Amino acid sequence: MTSLRAFFTRNTKLFFKDKGMLLSSMITPAILLVLYATFLAKVYKDIFVSNLPEGFTISSKLIDGLVGGHLMSSILSVSCVTVAFCSNFICVNDKATGAEKDFLITPVKPAVMSLGYYLSSLCSTLLVCLTGFAVCMVYVAVVGWYLSFADVLLIFLDVVLLCLFGSALSSVIHFFLNTQGQISAVGTIISAGYGFISGAYMPISTFGTGLQNVLALLPGTYGTALFRNHTTQGAMDAIQDAGVPQEVVTGIKNSIDCSVNFFGTRVSDGVAYAVLAVSIVLLLGAYVLMNYLSIKRKANAYSSSKGSSQPASK
Repeated sequence: MTSLRAFFTRNTKLFFKDKGMLLSSMITPAILLVLYATFLAKVYKDIFVSNLPEGFTISSKLIDGLVGGHLMSSILSVSCVTVAFCSNFICVNDKATGAEKDFLITPVKPAVMSLGYYLSSLCSTLLVCLTGFAVCMVYVAVVGWYLSFADVLLIFLDVVLLCLFGSALSSVIHFFLNTQGQISAVGTIISAGYGFISGAYMPISTFGTGLQNVLALLPGTYGTALFRNHTTQGAMDAIQDAGVPQEVVTGIKNSIDCSVNFFGTRVSDGVAYAVLAVSIVLLLGAYVLMNYLSIKRKANAYSSSKGSSQPASK
């Protein structure tokens, strides 16, 4: 435990001491917040109003609260994964700079090293995303608060689970990277593309049936759906209490992906949580196993080369 704690502390401190790395991890949530609040809030507001039955009018604050919840779900669902890829740069950087070779001659076990990288990435990701969570809460409180205490707890749980998933996914992908150029390329691709394939930027319901079925196979899609459901549930209930028919409210929920449509079947929150949990366990298990085998092989190769360099005894 002492080695794990020391390795974990070392990696976490390196992340927060590197201002460039910390700034790059916060760029995505900051850009999304400014983009949504400045340009897209009115667009989404007009879309939600157009979905209401003719003759129904609800308060502007209620629509703003719904839009604010939608904004928060998009920011958090993307940030929990993209920030994880930034915070996991330490692992690849150690390979690129040769620091990993130095660790191979220490008593630190391979499993401890891989677990230390994952836990430090998870801790850094959680700290950044929970800060974003707090900022989003303030924004929603300003535009229109319709969240219950249970909703807040569920959103917090969603943040933790998706950070676990994002850290495990980034750990597996970063295992195959060895240079800083590869880090930058993968980080750029993830930042640009993850929001689309997870349904955070554009609702999956607007895609074709074939693409919807493909995206329903990706665990991140379920994370976005959970965020959507929990951040907008209070506003949806208030809209229904204002007299809007249940079928209209259901249609609005479906249009913004409050649940995933898996080959024609709507997936419940319980199943979505199960999908995320199983994905986390599988990814983390694969990551630890790959690192254990790889580092063991490197350690044996290093020992062999060191032994062969010893002068033969007379």
